[in-house]
This record gives sequence, C-alpha cells and structure tokens, in this order.
Amino acid sequence: MKKEFLSGMIFLLFYCPMLSQDELIINVYNRTATSLNGSWKYIIDPYENGYYNYRYEPFDQQETPWASAFFLNSKPKNDSDLIEYDFETSDSINVPGDWNSQKPELLYYEGTLWYMKSFNFKASDALARQFVYFEASNYKTEVYLNGKKLGVHIGGFTPFNFEITNIIKETSNFLVVKVDNKRLKEGIPTLNTDWWNYGGLTRDVKIIETASNFIKDYSIQLSPDDSNKINGYVTLNGNDISNKKVQLKISELGIEKELITNNEGHVSFEIITNDIEYWSLENPVLYNVTITTNEESVTDQIGFRTITTKGSQILLNDKPVYLKGISIHEESPLRDGRGYSEEDAEQLLDWAQELGCNYVRLAHYPHNEHMVRLADQKGILIWEENPVYWTISWDNKDTYKNAENQLSELITRDKNRSSVIIWSMANETPNVPARNQFLSKLASFARSKDNTRLISAALEQKNYQGNPLVRTIDDPFADEVDVLSFNQYIGWYDGLPEKCETITWIIKQDKPVLISEFGAGAKHGLHGDKGVRWTEEFQEDLYIKTLNMIDGIEKVQGFSPWILVDFRSPRRVLPKIQDGWNRKGLISDDGKKKKAFFVLQDFYEKKKHP
Repeated sequence: MKKEFLSGMIFLLFYCPMLSQDELIINVYNRTATSLNGSWKYIIDPYENGYYNYRYEPFDQQETPWASAFFLNSKPKNDSDLIEYDFETSDSINVPGDWNSQKPELLYYEGTLWYMKSFNFKASDALARQFVYFEASNYKTEVYLNGKKLGVHIGGFTPFNFEITNIIKETSNFLVVKVDNKRLKEGIPTLNTDWWNYGGLTRDVKIIETASNFIKDYSIQLSPDDSNKINGYVTLNGNDISNKKVQLKISELGIEKELITNNEGHVSFEIITNDIEYWSLENPVLYNVTITTNEESVTDQIGFRTITTKGSQILLNDKPVYLKGISIHEESPLRDGRGYSEEDAEQLLDWAQELGCNYVRLAHYPHNEHMVRLADQKGILIWEENPVYWTISWDNKDTYKNAENQLSELITRDKNRSSVIIWSMANETPNVPARNQFLSKLASFARSKDNTRLISAALEQKNYQGNPLVRTIDDPFADEVDVLSFNQYIGWYDGLPEKCETITWIIKQDKPVLISEFGAGAKHGLHGDKGVRWTEEFQEDLYIKTLNMIDGIEKVQGFSPWILVDFRSPRRVLPKIQDGWNRKGLISDDGKKKKAFFVLQDFYEKKKHP
C-alpha cells in the first residue's frame, strides 16, 4: 500500500494538467504572447530510449531511473555520474518547421524526436496565468516543462495548449517535447496517404498570457436564418466566473451590449441590427469585435455573412455564387517542406487569386491559421477538411474519438472566420456500413458545434446502372451533406482525355454539386504531343476537355482541381519525372506555371457569377 501511494504521488508530481484539453484557447492572434520559435536542441530517438526503461515502462510513470528520462534534461552531478544524453551539446533545429526538410538524414524518418528549448520568462504585471500553445505538432506530442508533464496531444494539424502558471519560472526554464510521427492503422489519418508525413513542431509555439478569469471561447456569427441577427456566446475560464459582466462591443455598428454569465461562466446572446455591411468576395468587410470583462479585453476581426443552399444553388448572402476554386496542400512555396508562415500562406493565396479563384479547398487536413485569416482579408471562400482519408479503422471507437477531437479543435479555432464556408468530413472513403455510420456521426457532431456552415465530403463517382459512359453519385452519405462533392479523374486514371467527350452525368440529388478534384500530372518544362503522358501538353489537353465536360453537368456550382502546386509524396517514385513529387500541380515545386494554369485562368475569367 505504501509503495502504491508513493508511486501515485510521484506520478502526480510529474503530470500536472490544469486546463482540460477541451478548453482550447481561441484567438491567440490577438492575445499577449511570447514566441518560443527559433533554434531548439533535438535528439533522435527511434527506440524511445528516453521515454521507456529496458522493461518498456514509461519513465514518467515510474519511480526510477529518473536520470535516464530525457524530459528531465539531467546533467551529471560529477565526473563519474552516468547520463547518456545531453541536449546542450546536441544538434539544433528550427521551430516552426518539419524535421524532414531541415536535416537530410531525417528526410524519410518516422519515429520519435525530442525537442528542448531553454528560456527565461518575465510575466506581464497585469496578467496572472500562462499557457504554452502549440499551433500544430505531428503526430503524437508529449509535453514537459521543467521536468513536469503537462499532457499529451494526438493529431498533426490542430492547435492545443496546456497551462503552465504554477510551473514556469523567471529564469532557467526548459521545455521538452517528445514528438512521434509514426503512421498508425488506427490513426487519423491512417497508414496510407498521398502526401509527405512531415514530423515535428511544424507551426508556431508560444506562451499565451491571460487574466485569472479569462475569455476562453466565443462565437459571433450571423444567424443562418436571419441576416439581421448576430448570434453568439462567450465562455470564461477561472475560479470566479459566475454572474460576471461581459461587454460585447462592435463600434462600427454602434453595438455595445452587456451580458451576464451563468454559474458555468457561459452566456449566449442575440443582437438585431439592420446596419451590417456584409462580408463578400468583392468587399470582405471585417469588423473589430471586442469582448471585455473586468479583468481583460480581447479583440477579433470578424466578417458577417450567410452561407446557405437552395436546391442546386450555393447562396452567399442570399445570392448565388459559383465557386471558382483550386485545391492546396500545406507545403511552402518559398522553401522545401511544410508551410507554416504568413508569407507561405500569402504566396499560395496570391497564386490562387492570379488563377482567378474565389475559393480554395485546403486539403487534406486543417492548414495553419494564417490561411484562413488572410482569406478573410482577401475575400476568398474556404473548404476545410478533417484528415479522415481513404481507409480508416471505422469500427475502432478510439479512432472515431480522435477524428471528432481533431474536427472539434478545427471548428473551435476557425468558427469565427467568415471565409470558411464548408467543413469537410472526409476524402475518398469507401461506401461501407461502418464508414457510413462513422461519417454520419461526425457530421452530426459538426452541426451541433457549428450550424452556420455547410457540411460536405469528397466522395467518389461510379457508373450509372452499370453503364460506363454515364456517371452518378450513389453513396448514402450524399443524402446527409449540404453540398454534394466528388473527385473524378477521367482522362488520367480512367482512360485518356478524349474520354471526357464520351461521358454524361445523371445526378439525382437536389443539391449543389462541387467537383472537389480532377487533374493530370505534368513535369514542368517537359513538352511533346498532347497524347504523351507527363508533358505539359497532355495536362493542358485534359483541362480543356474536362472543363468542357464539367460545363455540361447539371447542378455543378464550382470545382477545385487537383492541385495548385506540385507537392512531395513518397508514393510518387517515377525517376526523372516524379522523384518523390506529385506532379499534378498547375505550378511546379520551384514556382513555374505550367500550360494548364492558363487554360483554367482563361476559363475562370470568362465564367461569370450566376
């Protein structure tokens, strides 16, 4: 009994979460923050020697041997002390950034890597609590500050935070982060993908400071049923949050409303106003929305618009809109590797606008917050996607919880972004009963968390009544989405481009239709006859014929070809053509436009709004 008690006490000492993971802090853009970006020390640990003892027992749940645990950042007490690691004399790596593109020996590495950052910290006088905030880390992340475990996060593309108020010091802090990017059958995404499995602290790391009782979450959006009504809520976090005054202010609209929280620190509201200038493609108006308590004030930049459907139309502010789109992977156009900076996002969205797009599909996972914040400013509509990709462990309850949690973190982060109009549940998943139940439950969850946006998924097309020349969408999940979307590669994986001229479509669902993917591979600078694969002329011809086919499909309200820029994929191994790159981009990996870019640009220039 004594041993069990001691072991439990030691575990509590080293595992000290203070803010549960369902309490993600939103709008870190506009809060007091200290960046931890820059040079970090790292240790490669494929056997996880710094986490498990030789009996494969985790050090952070054991009494001994503490010195072998990397998270303690131990130093020898004397010349005879045995410590078999040393962060201080280890190599350095930049954060944010994936490890694969920074270190040649880590290009294909999948496993555990430990990060360590030493820092001093001076808290702001007016603020009382501190949180370490990770914008993303791929895939399983375990976080320790000054030898104490803060918690664990699973998922490679969404933010998470842990409270460090009682652990952080003014000097000599060390933050140790164990990141493991091994692909897992039960993971989200699963083992098999068509993009690079970039590992590491791939986005910003920062310390967020708040008041003792702080504004943790809020939603402020137009009602989907009444464009003159702003609906929302505010939630506080702390020990003294019941019956507290909260002031909501939108100066440009003359709105100043006082709210009172309930016993849980939550308050809902609605505001009627006839003065809203709606966010639109042509005029992306953003209002400064300020939420104030007696302890702190937070401001956000929010646009007000409605997005609904009516029959086969998509309506933005009650007016039909045709989505002239492109798909984008989160890879840097400015350097090799995962994109993470505002400059990365700016270049990708600028290229999309040069192409003529008013809409982009962020595939196949949540991208960084810069993308949606910039899209708000630029007037670009956004499809955001949960990484439920291809074949998931549909019957695994923990897999579902993982998918739901990642979707929850995405919606929590971006629910106030006017540019975001579609939550996508999945991409190219098989039509089987377990999958149908999985996605239906996920869609219901998304609607319960945010009812102001549309639900979709990238489905697959099939032959109509066995006729290979007539295509349709026969999928029970098509009945549950608001927007019917599907991928098709007629002319690339399915015959040659001229086949597009022989295909007709029957789509019975009375819903807007988006073609979420089509395309063909081409190596920039490789020219030849249009019948020769991998030439720019082949890709150009496929785009010409596909666009002509799409224009004849009833109910199509837009599309997002695959893809804006070539991107890395270990599946793409053809020497001298692919060399580890998916070549379906309209722009090469070094920023050069292919001939098909100008075909699509011309189509979009001539395509008028409905």
